[in-house]
Amino acid sequence: MCLAVPGKVLDIEERDGTRMATVDFGGVVKEVCLEYVPDLKVGEYAIVHVGFALQRLDEESARHTLALFEELGLLQEEFGDPWEAAAASQGWDGAGGTPPAALNDGEWETSR
Repeated sequence: MCLAVPGKVLDIEERDGTRMATVDFGGVVKEVCLEYVPDLKVGEYAIVHVGFALQRLDEESARHTLALFEELGLLQEEFGDPWEAAAASQGWDGAGGTPPAALNDGEWETSR
């Protein structure tokens, strides 16, 4: 699932002619393009989807939404480590043992 997630702008810079920001999504920090919301400022919140800030959001609404997403586990789903998720889906918990190894036919095998 791909969510539009509220985040707080930590800093803004121009890179190769594009306004970019470092945005905090409840503890997860990502780079975001600000071209759709060019007047967004440091300290403000925005709704972000697939790396683009789409709309300014008030702080209260942003914090409420982030808390709800966290409670539902959606932040981990959206921002979790894809390698960790892939390993978990194959039955490897990362707590020792041998990680899944790809077989020639594309199937996964776990050896414990």
